[in-house]
Amino acid sequence: MSAESKRKLLSRRDWLRTSSTGFGSVALSGLLADRSCAAQGGLHHPAKAKHVIFCYMSGGVSQVDSFDPKPKLAELHGKPMPVAVQRTQFNNNGNVMASPFTFDHYGESGMPISSMFPELGTVADELAVIRSMTSPVNEHAQGNFFIHSGFPFMGHPSAGAWCSYGLGNESDDLPAFVVLQSGSAVPPHGGVALYSNGFLPAQHQGSILKADRKQAIRNLRSDDPLADQRRRLDFASQLDHMFLDSSGGDPQVEAAIANFETAFRMQTSVPELCDISGESALTRQMYGVDSDDEVMAAYGRQCLLARRLVQRGVRFIELSCLTRGIGAGNGPNPWDQHSKLEDGHRAMAKQVDQPIAALIKDLKRCGLLDETLIVWAGEFGRTPFSQGSDGRDHNPFGFSVWLCGGGVRGGTIHGQTDELGYYAVENRCEIYDMWATVLHLLGIDHERLTHRHGGRDFRLTDVHGNVIREILS
Repeated sequence: MSAESKRKLLSRRDWLRTSSTGFGSVALSGLLADRSCAAQGGLHHPAKAKHVIFCYMSGGVSQVDSFDPKPKLAELHGKPMPVAVQRTQFNNNGNVMASPFTFDHYGESGMPISSMFPELGTVADELAVIRSMTSPVNEHAQGNFFIHSGFPFMGHPSAGAWCSYGLGNESDDLPAFVVLQSGSAVPPHGGVALYSNGFLPAQHQGSILKADRKQAIRNLRSDDPLADQRRRLDFASQLDHMFLDSSGGDPQVEAAIANFETAFRMQTSVPELCDISGESALTRQMYGVDSDDEVMAAYGRQCLLARRLVQRGVRFIELSCLTRGIGAGNGPNPWDQHSKLEDGHRAMAKQVDQPIAALIKDLKRCGLLDETLIVWAGEFGRTPFSQGSDGRDHNPFGFSVWLCGGGVRGGTIHGQTDELGYYAVENRCEIYDMWATVLHLLGIDHERLTHRHGGRDFRLTDVHGNVIREILS
């Protein structure tokens, strides 16, 4: 053996890797893998929130039927639109269509909320509704990519990946970015690429967890004893770190090593997470997880697991709507009612209304709402005129989203659309602004959270975005 080889075998790094049955290697790989803003010198400013729960309403919720009442539509119902109409997805445009839902005022704020969402009405004073959101795209796949990554095509990191990259992971046993699915839920158009790490290191990609499956994450469990797996993983870690040295410390190699370790620990942490038998009967009833309505129960389980993930330090959790029992909506985008809007929206609202309201109340009860930011949004809104006789087409020109929790001033309404609910006309916002605000509440300056790729510094908000300070507490 050459002198150089002996020196390599006796190096400090190799000694750490091989001592204490590999635990030195585990610690070292964790330190190497954590390149977050928090680990590299602290946050950019004091954070109000530590975690994000993204309730994604895939398909496009109608703003005029949910959080933006427009009496003018009832006055003009059945008449031609009094303003010019932009091209729509299918151009089967009809006349003005009044909302089939009524609106009530809720809470001390008197916030108007549709009869679709009676349970969300009980937490109205926690919500900050943005009525003037816009998107530059009008098609589902592009819209899904855009709201997730700031770009209307695949290849860019999801917002969850950016949050993981910027903040690191509080949990040793779970990924920083988890996507929950249950029942018939599938990824929206765009597929699993919507949860991608893009060009960020691989440990920041979203991990899909099936909330109601016996095996919540595919191929996670092994029939071999954990001790045997640990010995094999330690041996593989030695070889991996030798390769890491030879690669000059490639971040993607570091990320792969970190992922192996996380996957090993998840074999015990994920089953414990998904076992909700210890939750009280009152909690289960509040979320609806034992309801005869199987679709609501499945979504309720996602919401309950979201609270449990927050308690375990997971940074970013995305919830997925189910595709079954939804009237006219299509599978990957179940809020997409081009016909029979009343039936479809009513069914979708019933699926999510009670579970999300329960999540807000439960987080508040646990003292976690102040540090958890909930984002409720779809990729665009819907037209104030009909498509065919009883549907609505896509409308990216003015729609509603809301935020709740960590650092948000509840009971507020920001921005307005015109009297028809068609265009944003006051305090117009973009998706970039929404994510700039989320990052700000997490203690991150969205303009400084960048990653160099292909000779350019990329960020979640591209070269755009302003913090929506009017909704901050």
